[in-house]
Amino acid sequence: MPLPQLHPFRPRSLALLRGYRREQLFADLGAGLTVGIVALPLALAFAIASGLRPEQGLATAIVAGFLISLLGGSSVQIGGPAGAFIVVVYGILQRHGLANLLIATMGAGVLLFAMGALKLGGLVRYIPVAIVTGFTNGIAVLIALAQLKDLLGLRIAQMPADFFGQIGAIADHAATLNPAAPAMALACMAVVLLWPKNIAADLPLTGWRRAMALLPGTVIALAGATLATAGLALPLETIGSRFGGIPRALPPLAWPDMHWAGMRQLVIPTLTLALLGAIESLLCARVADKLTPDLPRHDPNQELMAQGIANLAAPLFGGLPATGTIARTVTNIRAGATSPVAGMVHAAALLLVLLLAAPLAVHVPLAALAGILLVVAWNMGDWHEFARLRRFNLTYRTLLLGTFTLTVVADLTVAVEVGLVAACLFFVYRMSQLFTLQRVDDQPLPDGVVAYELYGGLFFGAVGKLEPLPEQLPAGTRAVVFEMHRLIMLDTSGVEAMRDLHRALARRGVALVLAHVNAQPLSLLERAGLAAELGEAGIVPGLADLKSAP
Repeated sequence: MPLPQLHPFRPRSLALLRGYRREQLFADLGAGLTVGIVALPLALAFAIASGLRPEQGLATAIVAGFLISLLGGSSVQIGGPAGAFIVVVYGILQRHGLANLLIATMGAGVLLFAMGALKLGGLVRYIPVAIVTGFTNGIAVLIALAQLKDLLGLRIAQMPADFFGQIGAIADHAATLNPAAPAMALACMAVVLLWPKNIAADLPLTGWRRAMALLPGTVIALAGATLATAGLALPLETIGSRFGGIPRALPPLAWPDMHWAGMRQLVIPTLTLALLGAIESLLCARVADKLTPDLPRHDPNQELMAQGIANLAAPLFGGLPATGTIARTVTNIRAGATSPVAGMVHAAALLLVLLLAAPLAVHVPLAALAGILLVVAWNMGDWHEFARLRRFNLTYRTLLLGTFTLTVVADLTVAVEVGLVAACLFFVYRMSQLFTLQRVDDQPLPDGVVAYELYGGLFFGAVGKLEPLPEQLPAGTRAVVFEMHRLIMLDTSGVEAMRDLHRALARRGVALVLAHVNAQPLSLLERAGLAAELGEAGIVPGLADLKSAP
C-alpha cells in the first residue's frame, strides 16, 4: 500500500520575496515596528497571567513570532503568545510543572507539523462554529476571572487552576483589597478603550486624533501606569517586586528535563495545545485573507507546519505555546504590511526592546497588565452571539451554551470533546430525519406491486425506518419496489438493513426490487453481494420496467 503523499514544505515568504520592492520594505518596516509596540505589553501580560515569568512571554513573541512569519503559509499573519492559551497553560503549569509544560508544548509542535505534512489543515474548518464560539467565550471569561487577583491587589499566594477554586480564593481574600490596584486597572482600561484607533476604516481620523492613533492605547496605558507608579511611589505590586525584573537577554537555550513518569500524563495537555493552536492559527489566517484580498490566500498545511516548528523552538528558550494572533495580525494589516517581512521585523523590534529597555520593566504595575488583559478578554469574546441565540435552532443553542459552560466550570478539553460528540449526535439525528420513505401512489403499477420512493441518505442513523415496513404491506402484495433515484448515499448499515428486509419479505413470499439506483448505492450493493442476492430481476432501470419484475 503506497504511503500518503506529504504536503511540500513551501514557506509563503519564499514566494512573496521574489520581486520584492523597496517600497514594500519600507511599508513592512513600519508595520513591523507598529506591531512590535502593540505586542510588547501583551507578551508580558500573557506570560504573567499564565503563571510564568514576563521574559518567557517576550521570548515566545521573539522566537516563535519570527519563525511563524519566516516559515508560515500566510502573507501577513503575526504569531506569538495568545490569550486563548492562558487558561490552558496555567492549568498545565499548576498540575504538571514547568518542565512538563515545555515538553507538552514541544509535543504539540510535533503534532502540528504532522497535521500540516499530512494535509489535515482543512479539517479544522469542520469544527462547528457553535463550539468555537462557546469555548472562545468561555476562555475569555476565565481570563477575566484570573485577572481579579492583580486587578484588586489581593494577597493570594497562588491562584487555583479551576473555576470554583478561583472563586473561593477571591472570596476568602477579599479583605486584602488594595484600593490603588482597581483604580490603576480601571484607568488603564479607560485609556485602552477610549484612545483613538487607526484601524476603523469607516471612521477616518484627522488632526490630533490621527497623531495620537499612531501609538496604540495599550502602550500609552502601560507607559502612563509605569511612570505614575515610579514617580508617585504608589503601593502597587510590580514586575520588579514579584519577579525581580527582566534580564536583558533571551533565556538561555536549554532542553527541558524529561521523565517518562511525568510524560505519560501529558497526552491530553499536548492534544489540547495542538488542537487549540491549530484552530486559533487557521481562524486568524482566514481573517487575514478577508482583509487582504489582493494577497494570496493562506496555505493551511504550511501554516500548521510553521506553527509546529515554532512550538518546538520556543520551549528551548523557556517559551509558551504560540499561535496566530488576530489582534496583532489585524494591526499588522492596517499598518500596511505586504509580506511576512513585517512579522520578522516585529520579532526583531521586540528583541531590541528586550536588549535595551528591560530594566525599565521593574516599575510596571501588575494591576495595569490586569486591566489590559480585561480589555483583551472582552474583545476576544463574541458576546452578541448570546443575544442572538433565540434566532437559532436548539442544536446551535445547546452546542454553544454547553461548550461555554463546560469550558468555564470544567476544562477546555472536556468542553471540546463533549461538544464534538454532541455535534456528531445532532448531525446524525438531523440526517436521519432527512431520510424519508414515501408510498408512490401517482403512477400505474402492476397488480400486487407496492412502490416506495427513498429520499436522502440511508445510513446507520436512518435504517430503523425500514424495519416496520413488512408489517405495513397490504394483503396480496407480491413485490415491494424501492424507487431510489433520490437516494444519494448508502452505507454498509443501510445495505445490511436492506438485506434483512429482503429476507423478511422473502419469508412472506414477497420480492424486493430496486429501481433507478444511483452510482454510489449501486456500487456498494454490488460489492456487498446484495445485488447478486436480488438477481437480475431485482434491480431495474425504473418503474416503467416492472413488467419483468417478479
